Amino acid sequence: MKLSELIHGPSIIADLQATDRNGVIRELTESLAEHGAIQQEHVETVVRATIAREKSGSTGFGKGVAVPHVKHACVEKMVATIGRSSHGVDFAALDRSPVYTVVMLLSPQDAQDDHLAAMEKVFRCLQRETYRRFLRQSETREAIVDLISEVDDAPSS
Repeated sequence: MKLSELIHGPSIIADLQATDRNGVIRELTESLAEHGAIQQEHVETVVRATIAREKSGSTGFGKGVAVPHVKHACVEKMVATIGRSSHGVDFAALDRSPVYTVVMLLSPQDAQDDHLAAMEKVFRCLQRETYRRFLRQSETREAIVDLISEVDDAPSS
């Protein structure tokens, strides 16, 4: 699985405006709908489900990164997007540090194996300090898309 096949490029937000976790989840979900990755009528349902998932355990795993994710019946095809915050957002991360990079993953309810494979791919990339740093420094959607392509083209470690 390639990151570029998972991340919906047009919905990437290089400068998140939201200043809290729920706002970031809403902003990213609305961007996915605005760019045709999910249906507009499902935005509220997806936002509520993602926030509920977040309340059961923070997806802010530390090092300035959060990966909110949810499997839901209204999601037709697995899709992800990225949001970058220049000011940092409190995601109740494990290390209690602000989150600057958010990778949001939505999957169909019955896609357990694919969801886990996608999560593994995202986490593998985000474990690399240089990748996290470059993501945080990428100020445009195009720069983030280019970085994703570079990661896909790099030899597996």
